Amino acid sequence: MHHHGYLWVGAKERFDQEALRRPPHPEPPPAGSKPELIQRYREVAAEFASVDLPPLETAYWLVKPRSLVRGTWGEAKDAAAWIGARVAEYAPRFASEGERHFIDLALLANSTAEKLSSGGDVSLGFYLDRPSYLSLAVVTCSPNRTKPELTCPVEQGETV
Repeated sequence: MHHHGYLWVGAKERFDQEALRRPPHPEPPPAGSKPELIQRYREVAAEFASVDLPPLETAYWLVKPRSLVRGTWGEAKDAAAWIGARVAEYAPRFASEGERHFIDLALLANSTAEKLSSGGDVSLGFYLDRPSYLSLAVVTCSPNRTKPELTCPVEQGETV
């Protein structure tokens, strides 16, 4: 078991494009559907796996390009430390003053490590100034507990 880290920062309007953040339905629209529905399905089917937007279900990061992997760790505590460091790095830009000053990084790291050690995934999101959005995720791999059919984006022993 190992863990992959993902980070996305961007305009909130782009983050809100939920159709591109969910996998396409396994069945295309039936024949005779409205042309705009068919076109939208094709767009989502073509773009979901390649678009850099955070997926609505954390495990689906594994189908994204491996160039989006920001780090790979064999130990949950190391992945948790990465999450903590990213939160500390972005905290001055948090839109909520309360979040800026009251996030307990030690508690965050401990709870993240505990979740990852049990095979879970961790996903965090914060509104930033301008308005922007920060999405952080660590996905457990080989296999993923919620989506075991998804393959690892990085071969064993390969570095990103």
